[in-house]
Amino acid sequence: MKNLLIIGFVWPEPKSSAAGSRMLQLIEQFLYQDFEITFACAAKTSANTYDLSQLGVKTQTILLNDSSFDDFINQLQPNVVLFDRFMVEEQYGWRVAEQCPNALRILDTEDFHGLRKAREHALKAGVEVTIEHLQNDTTKREIASIYRCDVSLIISEAEMVILTQQFKIDESLLYYLPFLLEPIEEEKISSLPTFEERQHFIAIGNFLHPPNYDAVLYLKQVIWPLIRKQLPKAELHIYGAYKSQKVIQLHKEKDGFLIKGFADDVNDVMQQSRVCLAPLRFGAGLKGKLVDAMQNGTPCVMSVIAAEGMFGGLWSLNEVEVNGFVENHPEAFAQKAVELYTNTGVWKDKQNNGFKVLNLRFDKANFKDEFAQKMEALSIGLEKHRQNNFIGHILQHQTLQSTKYLSKWIEEKNR
Repeated sequence: MKNLLIIGFVWPEPKSSAAGSRMLQLIEQFLYQDFEITFACAAKTSANTYDLSQLGVKTQTILLNDSSFDDFINQLQPNVVLFDRFMVEEQYGWRVAEQCPNALRILDTEDFHGLRKAREHALKAGVEVTIEHLQNDTTKREIASIYRCDVSLIISEAEMVILTQQFKIDESLLYYLPFLLEPIEEEKISSLPTFEERQHFIAIGNFLHPPNYDAVLYLKQVIWPLIRKQLPKAELHIYGAYKSQKVIQLHKEKDGFLIKGFADDVNDVMQQSRVCLAPLRFGAGLKGKLVDAMQNGTPCVMSVIAAEGMFGGLWSLNEVEVNGFVENHPEAFAQKAVELYTNTGVWKDKQNNGFKVLNLRFDKANFKDEFAQKMEALSIGLEKHRQNNFIGHILQHQTLQSTKYLSKWIEEKNR
């Protein structure tokens, strides 16, 4: 039996975030590859934590900066170790390399954190993103992690381009693996509520995620007043896990701006809504909210950053194959939202585009066997693969392992 150890940044919460859904998709993929899986994490669980035992996955609570992890992994001896984001690899990567040097090390980036940080800095400064923004400390840490691992999973084609062309990372260290979804069947499509059976707008996203909170503020202050002026009876229902007091204070019933909080069933609230709004001004990766919208037949108006990586070559300038409209300018964004909300024909066309996009681009059947073959080939040829990654060897060298010695210092300090 092949053993996989996943070291999680947090315990998976598929109802709270796209990252949680992504992790379950990866777990299902490795179960398909006949792995026995252990999921280990140092974070606390919550009421929204998914019960991994339903999938036959073992769980293990681990500690930061503690040699007990060495004993744990040495006993487990996994064939493959998957790090959930670069911060986890920084913490545990050197321990894995020391205790299980022959284990295949995979980094699931989730999204390109350095790109998100660059866009956030540029937005705050009111300027366009430059190479200077992109070369931030987060990017440096993340790319170092990519080099230390044998392969990194990249969720967006746009990020593949940036990593290979801007940062000249060899493609042998990267693997494009987007959302792995079940196809949308005609039976499901025909059962969805119609245009006439839906009402109001929806926005959704984990409030702890800075791009989501910024988008809610942007809706409140700029976009929603423009929509509401044309549709005075319409409401915007905003859902998301972990709403704080600063989020709750945005609720204003007389303006139809309603903070709903956590959605126990995203499918239900999405199917009740006529149009989804996603005016993200910074971020990276693929947006789970757009997938939720397309799966439930809810057309979207979205920013360029929200749409990035989702539509690939299907996205032309006239947006023929997008499940709605892509607009950055607030007046144009609001106008397209009103058009989608009031025009049945346009709404149905955009809804159908969403089904096409999901089935063409994210059907897991198109990825699962090729990915399994890639991982098998890497495991068999691991020694040669690592010989071709000299920068990775440099970054594993003891004189450069600052995280290792910082961790050891903290461990001694805590004794």
